Amino acid sequence: MSETTDRKPFRIRLQTMINEVREKIRDDTYPKDSYLPSESALAKQFQLSNNSVRKGLAQLVEEGLIVKVDKVGSKVSGAKHFRKTTLNIVGYPMNNRDLDFTGIIKDFQALYPSIQVTWNDHLPRGSFVLGQYVPNVVEYICRATADLILLDHLQFRQLIESGHSDLLDEVEPAEETFSFLNEAFTVEGRMYVQPVIFSPVVLGYNREHFRQAGLQEPDSSWRWDDLVQAAVRLTVPNERNGFYFYRISENRWPLLLLQSGIPFTAANDAEDKRDYLGTQLLDSIRLYGKLTGNNSFFPNYMSESPHDTSRLFLEGKISMTLLTYSSMNDLKHSNLDYDISPVPFMHTPISLLTIMGMIVNKNSQNKEAAQLFADFIRSRETQEAIRKRTLSLPAMKPAAIMPVRDNFNRPIHDSLFREIIPSYRTTSDLNMPMSKFQPLLQVLKLYWSNLIDEPALCEQLKQL
Repeated sequence: MSETTDRKPFRIRLQTMINEVREKIRDDTYPKDSYLPSESALAKQFQLSNNSVRKGLAQLVEEGLIVKVDKVGSKVSGAKHFRKTTLNIVGYPMNNRDLDFTGIIKDFQALYPSIQVTWNDHLPRGSFVLGQYVPNVVEYICRATADLILLDHLQFRQLIESGHSDLLDEVEPAEETFSFLNEAFTVEGRMYVQPVIFSPVVLGYNREHFRQAGLQEPDSSWRWDDLVQAAVRLTVPNERNGFYFYRISENRWPLLLLQSGIPFTAANDAEDKRDYLGTQLLDSIRLYGKLTGNNSFFPNYMSESPHDTSRLFLEGKISMTLLTYSSMNDLKHSNLDYDISPVPFMHTPISLLTIMGMIVNKNSQNKEAAQLFADFIRSRETQEAIRKRTLSLPAMKPAAIMPVRDNFNRPIHDSLFREIIPSYRTTSDLNMPMSKFQPLLQVLKLYWSNLIDEPALCEQLKQL
């Protein structure tokens, strides 16, 4: 019994048996009218129980490849009735970049040729418009139009807080997945989403620009004042700016609010507890406005997406930006001399954690095959493939921390994520319901645009 076979998840061993038998029928190793090896022989070969072998043989019966003959065995009927199962997976287009998803699908289909996988097949326009993804996910689940769905932690929170936990099946944590990732998708002791990749928000910087300006590179001691001083010196008029990021990204603007260490108070708390004047939370909100409104180093660039920021960073138009390991995939084929460090802090060294996970649609008509794909993507082999083919961080700890030698442009401090794990926080730590996130951002944008003052800001925050 090999170590590799020992650690294969049950469903993978079962599907391996099904695939091998199917292929041997198709290539006439098991010719028509012959009999397959006995159930006990197959159980021993593939390390399965007799009951599991029967389930696998039942699938081959359904495919028309064999027939059961009472008290004799499984008789081969031939491959002429061979048919495929089709899985439809839904997720943001950028998931392909972050996971090398087309590569994962190709690997899966090579292992399981009877299962065809489609990616965002026949989705209507507007499926990924801001604010529409979660309502669409609810529809995909209810109508069973998707077999598997990729969603991030924010979208998961929105599903749960809008009362849709009944649409999700409970899942078992995968072995060796970082525990803090499992906890992020757990509610009242039940885990609903399988983590696939994650990343803290980090500070990315152009090393050549720092050398040109005669500046020391950032480190974990940096506060935002240090960044401002460096950004001013790094700025070259009409050539580059010292600092920039996509301001309204839900994976960027909550960062400084989290760094205050002060969560929002619940709407039903006493009014005096919801007065934010003079608090560290207000300090952080004020600092965000000062950073993004300082035209001496932060450009007034009308960015349409986070990809615009990656392009500006690649072109040397900005010297520092906020990155995730996933967004660094935009840099992996470049020659840019860059590195990463922890994000600067004001009150508390905190990094915003982003997580992407996968669910199997509980209403899927192909649930066994869908679960097989979910097991495949969380397997050691696939998690290691994500680490090798992308700059993203797989959810499985051994895969995430394994050393990688390749031709990708990885940052020098690629292992930084391990050093700052204690600083990880999610938007849940703000104690602000997802239904209030967009109203909160609208109020903050008014303040950051100098359209309301601090007393008005605090008064509107009370109303959320």
